[in-house]
Amino acid sequence: MKTLLPCLCGFALLISTAHAQQLATTAAERFATLDRNADGEVSKDEYDGTTLFQALDADHNNRVTVEEVQALLGPDRDGQLTAADRIRVADLNGDGELSDEEVRRVVEMRFQSLDVNHDEVLTLSELQSGFWRPN
Repeated sequence: MKTLLPCLCGFALLISTAHAQQLATTAAERFATLDRNADGEVSKDEYDGTTLFQALDADHNNRVTVEEVQALLGPDRDGQLTAADRIRVADLNGDGELSDEEVRRVVEMRFQSLDVNHDEVLTLSELQSGFWRPN
């Protein structure tokens, strides 16, 4: 579980990218991007693994490769997991690619780890408390 949490942080970053096509650099930016209905909370529907998978699967072959993650992330940054590391940690069947199910699982786990009061929605403070949290 501890090795999966850094990956969860990385995929949470990608969720905002899937919607905005640029990396959110603050929790507030990410929150604003995720809160599509602007109600001040991010629901499970808004923190959506299927949308992330569709954004990542550039060639629409129902598999996400290292190259597709790298294309969305841009160049590697010091102190962050590489695209290959993110795939490796989330890849349950060890085939070197991610399925829709594997991406949705990572996103769901990240949502649950951020939702500290277990009310099924994220507030800005919950997202801020987990922003770039390594474990």
